[in-house]
This record gives sequence, structure tokens and C-alpha cells, in this order.
Amino acid sequence: MIEIIKTKPYTDQKMGTAGLRKKTRIATQENYLENFLQSIFNTIPDLDKKSFLIGGDGRYYNKIAIQKIIKIAAANNVKKLYVGQNGLVSTPAGSHIILKNKLDGGFVLSASHNPGGLNGDFGIKYATSSGGQCQPSESEAIYNQTLAISEYKIADCPDIDLSHLTTLKCENTEIEIIDPYIDYIEMMKEIFDFPKLKKLATSGFRFVFDAMNGVTGPYGKRIFEQELGAPQGTVINASPLEDFGGLHPDPNLIYAKHLVDLMYSEAAPDFAAANDGDGDRNMILGQSFFVSPSDCLAILTDNYKLIPAYKNGIYGVAKSAATSMAVKRVADALNIGFYEVPTGWKYFIHLMDSNRITFCGEESFGAGASHIREKDGIWAVLFWLSIVADTRKSIKDITLEHWKKYGRSYYLRNDFEGIPQETADKLMADLEQKLPTLVGKTFNGFTVSEAEPFIYHDPVDHSSNKNGLVIRFTDGSRIVYRLSGTGTNGATLRTYIERYVTDKLLEDPEIMLRELSAAAHTISDVTARTGKTEPDIIT
Repeated sequence: MIEIIKTKPYTDQKMGTAGLRKKTRIATQENYLENFLQSIFNTIPDLDKKSFLIGGDGRYYNKIAIQKIIKIAAANNVKKLYVGQNGLVSTPAGSHIILKNKLDGGFVLSASHNPGGLNGDFGIKYATSSGGQCQPSESEAIYNQTLAISEYKIADCPDIDLSHLTTLKCENTEIEIIDPYIDYIEMMKEIFDFPKLKKLATSGFRFVFDAMNGVTGPYGKRIFEQELGAPQGTVINASPLEDFGGLHPDPNLIYAKHLVDLMYSEAAPDFAAANDGDGDRNMILGQSFFVSPSDCLAILTDNYKLIPAYKNGIYGVAKSAATSMAVKRVADALNIGFYEVPTGWKYFIHLMDSNRITFCGEESFGAGASHIREKDGIWAVLFWLSIVADTRKSIKDITLEHWKKYGRSYYLRNDFEGIPQETADKLMADLEQKLPTLVGKTFNGFTVSEAEPFIYHDPVDHSSNKNGLVIRFTDGSRIVYRLSGTGTNGATLRTYIERYVTDKLLEDPEIMLRELSAAAHTISDVTARTGKTEPDIIT
């Protein structure tokens, strides 16, 4: 039977840069998830001809949510559902499954790098047939549906056993439980030289891959320990847990402190990497050395010829506006295309599909390429291991050689969290009005050359999008301000500080950026506006 349930709209279901993210207690309200799902299906024609992927990062409420998606999809007469075994699929693997099987979209249940559990966060990334996030026009159509919804449909089918690879039906909808790992692993083998990587992994080279109790634990076990032959225990925090074992699954210097402490100790292995909850972010560490995400994108781009899949060349590279200018210097030297987009992986998709770029990345610990339409944490780790295997150099030496060649952008992101939305919006609006008056002024020795909103003109669909405010200085330094779209507790003001130098390559970033950070605080008037005298997080 198909039931039609009367409901009332929720007004807070507008998707951010990567889907809908809410506190778990909000997402578990009566009909909250059902409303959102029905709103999505209401925007999709000919559902009886459409197929979708379902999976997630294993966090709390995913198992219940997956059963709801199956039943609502069946009630809406969806043709077929591909569901990851045990409800698991990483964001990058999900993108590949959608593309390989020519599906019409997918639901990846994840709040990405946000914490899990009943007191944590829950999220849904809704992907389209591109294998990536839906475009702004699509998310707007879904949001309009959430404001007008009055009923949803749900099939009265028993819950599906997700533990076995099988095919069954709910109403007219075919449901196939699939292996979420095998296709992704085969894709990685097509991109990288696995025999060379296996030689490195079995040569005494010591490395650690930290899955932070997220979904890439099983992927890492199969790739690094089984395929490449690294010793058992190379992959740590490898079991997907509903609350991530108490970890905040965000691979940065703050939340992966246990890994940072290891790499800065006498027991440090040669290399370490971490992924976030759903596997699309990465952090790269050497012995007593951290590679910033901005430098990571630049170094990968500069070494593309070492990877079999890219040996014949790459189209170009793109970065988010908040990411440092390091990769632009590489693109200029390689004479390849360069693009700067708003934050949000969806803005890279048009550039990939039109063969404008091969690589792309964001400062928030994400890098990827056109093999899928999402960022890809394990891809980045295998790329770095490939550079090490080819050069036999340490992570620090690889990075230092890059800086000697191109110069270094000292870079920090300051997060001011939990700001009331109205306060944050007013701060940004007043700052935008103030920008023209800043040109020519000097702050702590840095003279403003340009100050303007960042406006992106899509070269494919010719749409325009404003995302953040940019202040440039005469020496090439920059400050970027934007409000984050990934939080669930008020607004987060992010201030990005960048200073370019060609000497003093191994200094402390906080010392090198002290005066510029102070200037950023002064210009935004953040203390007077929010009461915060310092950032909540510095990365």
C-alpha cells in the first residue's frame, strides 16, 4: 500500500553549499526528513524512468533515513534504487557509481566533516546525474517545494536488510544492494600506478591513514592494506561509527590533533593522511610538517605528469576564491587554464563537463579531479604517495622545493563561530559598503590596492554569483571574508589571510601573518560586532 500523509512545511530546509545539514535533533522531528525528500521528488519528472543511489557515512540516524528514502522513493514510483551495502558509500565513490551506471542522481547521507550522534549533525547531499551537487536553480526549486508542501507519499513496505548483496522490490521499485567499494577501487587502479605504489608500501616506507571512524575506513583497508600490501594497522580509526567514536571527523590541525601529535613526535612515520566522515576531504602530513590544502592543490597540479591518467596533459585547474593563489602561479607556469569560483564543489562541475579543467580544490581540505564530480580524499592521498614513490623525497622536501620554485603563500583561515545570523549578515553588508573607501589606505604596513565583492561569471551557463568579499594589497597579499554554508549552529564568519613571499619559506604562519590578521580584524570590526576577541578556530 501507498499512504498519503498530511504534513506542514518547515521553513528552514534551504540547502547550503553541500546539501541540507541540520542538528540531528532537528532532522529527526516529525515529517522533517519526509518533507524534504518528497520536495526533491516533486521537482523530478518521469520518476518511473529514473534510478538513484542511496548510501552514507554511517553516522547516527542514517539507517532509519535510508529506509525512509526507499519507501518514499517507492511510493513515488521510482524505477530503481542502488543502495550501498550496510547503508555505506563515500561521497567520491557515490559520484563514481552515479556516473558509471548513468543514474539520475543520488542521496548521500552525510554532514561531511561535522560531528555525529544524537547531539551531533545529520545531512543529505542530493546529487544529480552529473554525480555532483545540484546546481543553484535546482536547489532553489526544491526549497520552494519545501515551503509549499502539504503531503508526502510513503510505501508500506517492510524495512530492507542492507547487509546482503541482493535485489528485491518495494512496490514497483527495484532495489539492488551493491558493494560500495569495488567500482571505486577499480577506478583508482585506472588512475594510479598501483604496482609502483605497492613497491613503496612494502619497502619499509611507513605511513598512517586515519579514517576518523568515518566511511573511508573500509575503503582504506582494502586499498592500502590489501591492494598495496601495507602492514595491518596502517589504517587507523577504520570502523564507521554512528558518533565517529567521539571524534570530530574533520581532518585538520585542530580535530585530528591525535594524528598531528604523532607526526610531530619521535615515533612519526614517513607520511600520514586523514579523511573526513564521508571521504571527500583530506589532510596531508610529513614528519613534523603540515601541507596546507592550498599548497596541496598547487603541488599536485605541478606534478600531474607523474600520474598515468594525466601523463598526456590536463585541461586546467580551478580553485575557490578563498583558496590561496598558489595554484595560479603553477597554472601560469604550465600555461594551462585557470579559474576562480565561489565556494561549493557544484561550481567546478560546469568547468569539468566543458573540458576546461582537470583538477580543482578548496582551502577547506578538499581536492579532486574530473574522474568524478566531487572532491576525493583517497585520490589525493594516492597522488601524494605517487609523488613520494617517484621522487623518493620526504613530504617536507617536496613542499620546500615547490616553494623555492614558485614562492610561498603563507595562509590561515580564522573561523568566528556561532554568530547570530542577523549579526553576521549585517557585518558583511556593512563591510561591503565600506570596501570602496579602503582603497589606498594602509593597515599595519599593508596598502590596499583593490577591495570588492567576489563575483563569479560562469563561462558555461553565463550565470553570475556573488560569494564573499576580497581585499587585495599592493604586495600580493589578500584578505577574503565570507559566511560559511556548512555550519548548523548560527553563522560562521570565515576570514582568509594570505601573504606571498619568495624568501623566509619556513617561518611560523601565525607569526608571518600576525599584522595582516590584525588588519583583517580591524577592517571587519569583528570584535565590536560579535564580542569575539579572537577566532574560535585557526587553520
